[in-house]
Amino acid sequence: MDTHAVMWDRYKSYFVAHPSIGLWMDVSRMRFGAHLFDEMSGPVSKALDAMAELEAGAIANPDENRRVGHYWLRAPELAPDAETRTAIESTTARVKEFAADIHAGHIKPPSADRFRIVLHIGIGGSALGPQLLDCAVSSPRDAMQVYFLDNTDPDGIDRVLGTIGTERLRETLVLVVSKSGGTKETHNGMLEVEQAYRAQGLEFAKHAVAVTSHGSALSITAKHQGWVAEFPMWSWVGGRTSVTSAVGLLPAALQGFDIDAFLGGARDCDAITRSRDPRTNPAMMLALMWLHARSAGIAKDMVVLPYKDRLALLTRYLQQLVMESLGKGRDLGGNVVHQGIAVYGNKGSTDQHAYVQQLREGANNFFVTFVDVLRDRDDGSIQVEPGVTSGDYLLGFFLGTREALFENDRESMTITISEVSPRTLGVLVALYERAVGFYASLVGINAYHQPGVEAGKKAAGVVISLQRKLLQYLDDNRGTLFTVDQLVAATESTAQIEAAFKILEHLAANPDRKIVRQDGTGPFDARYGVA
Repeated sequence: MDTHAVMWDRYKSYFVAHPSIGLWMDVSRMRFGAHLFDEMSGPVSKALDAMAELEAGAIANPDENRRVGHYWLRAPELAPDAETRTAIESTTARVKEFAADIHAGHIKPPSADRFRIVLHIGIGGSALGPQLLDCAVSSPRDAMQVYFLDNTDPDGIDRVLGTIGTERLRETLVLVVSKSGGTKETHNGMLEVEQAYRAQGLEFAKHAVAVTSHGSALSITAKHQGWVAEFPMWSWVGGRTSVTSAVGLLPAALQGFDIDAFLGGARDCDAITRSRDPRTNPAMMLALMWLHARSAGIAKDMVVLPYKDRLALLTRYLQQLVMESLGKGRDLGGNVVHQGIAVYGNKGSTDQHAYVQQLREGANNFFVTFVDVLRDRDDGSIQVEPGVTSGDYLLGFFLGTREALFENDRESMTITISEVSPRTLGVLVALYERAVGFYASLVGINAYHQPGVEAGKKAAGVVISLQRKLLQYLDDNRGTLFTVDQLVAATESTAQIEAAFKILEHLAANPDRKIVRQDGTGPFDARYGVA
């Protein structure tokens, strides 16, 4: 049999088709053996059982005594108790009612006829999901325009506020999203925006909405100041899986998106990915392909290439979902394993002119996931050549890249969706959420905690404490200039000298901090003091 016939048979054998949710998957160009599914039947069965227990309310994080329930958000009837079900249903209903009242002008700002703009302040999972939805399904016809502050970069904050403009602040609704209410990046953004309102003589509280956990510092602030509204975040929903909660639903509803379709797509994909047969379960198929890619002895990277501009943020969204969930140093037994899959990518056909050259001829340390979209646009397409549209060329570039990589022994799989819509976005979100859970079970790690993230936050706190110590010493010794070596010796911070050097250089580069810097013979001989 010729090679093309063999590949066509393999394609048909491993093609997963679910037209009811607008999803198809081809894994034929992953070079797994014919016995993979038989060999993995035991682990697959255990992973499916573990997922069923998770959905039934089992404790997923023993160290935190916490359940994981993002699957209940789109199917509240599956929640393990009536209280949780009621909380989910009432919150979704409140989101819809609140958005409708905002759009109708029943809830409006003090100095404008209605709210027209949303400013969303959050970071990580509290921002990436809403950003993905905005990028994927927004249009000039949206009920409200949304902007995002997702970092503690002062220049970035200025750029967003400058784009909105001081006059339009009066018609801007600000969503502050933080489960704990103490996330520094989000808190800093809130304070910066609050100051911008104050500078315009506006009362920030009359424009502010909190999305946070009950009793958090943010919740207390919102209640004390009389914010417009507050919506819940629950301990059993992690940030990276929160897009089907109020975190994602509220900004989406305010923009006018069909959140019922989004939730319905996720719910229907969840149902399909409960199948016990991995050949019909696209999430289990994904997890097995990730496992296969790692089993070759190389921890291969996952390159995600969506062939649609509207899915440009899909890779960033998946970076957090996959890498935060699967990047673990120890397995469930406490053994050192250093698990994880690095995720990167951009979009097709942009990557034809970026790093496909390396993918085809460089180090073979990756596998590609192509994301193909059948529908080009809502209206008809013009022909750029006789019988050929721009969308036809996009398909050609995708298929050509896929073939070029395969010819050079590069593995790939393809996920196809019918169109980019709230429903298919829900399908993609649910597909990858469950694939992450399955893969974690297959390799024996906990996908639902993130000690490394907390370590980074604690380290940042240590740096801020060092900065306070250095500033206090300089303030106590005004008029005297010190080298970094002298300062760390005086403040007993020698072990943090590199951080101290970076802090001093940063402070001196910003005139408002009143730190002066006197050049020396080299960069480490500079002297610092208080102006």
